[in-house]
Amino acid sequence: MKRSEETTLVYSSETGRVSLGASKPQRVQPSKQAPAQPADGTVRLRREVKGRGGGTVIVITGVPLKGEALKELAGGLKKRCGCGGTVKEGVIEIQGDHRDTLLKELESRGYRVKLAGG
Repeated sequence: MKRSEETTLVYSSETGRVSLGASKPQRVQPSKQAPAQPADGTVRLRREVKGRGGGTVIVITGVPLKGEALKELAGGLKKRCGCGGTVKEGVIEIQGDHRDTLLKELESRGYRVKLAGG
C-alpha cells in the first residue's frame, strides 16, 4: 500500500512507530458562552443544582436592565429573600430555593415572570 502525503496513518503493524512529523487534526474547544436569551420581555426563574456542589440556586434571566440597575435589582431581591447571590453576565443568581418569593417580588415590581425548568 502506497502512503500518500495527504493521508494520515491510523494503524500499521509493518512500519513500527508513527513519526512525530505526521499531522494530527487538532481539536476545537467549544466556547463556553451562555445560551442566547429570548428577547420576549419575560423574566424567567430557573432552579439549578448541577455543578454547584449540591446547593440550589435560582437563576433569573431576561431582565431588561443592564449594569448598575441590574445590580441594584439583585441587591433588593437578595434582601427580600435574606440570602446571598450575584450578577454574572446579565444573569442574576440567588442562593437557595426562593422561587415563590422571587416570583411575587418581581411581579410586584411590574415584570412579567415565568417559572422555567424544574
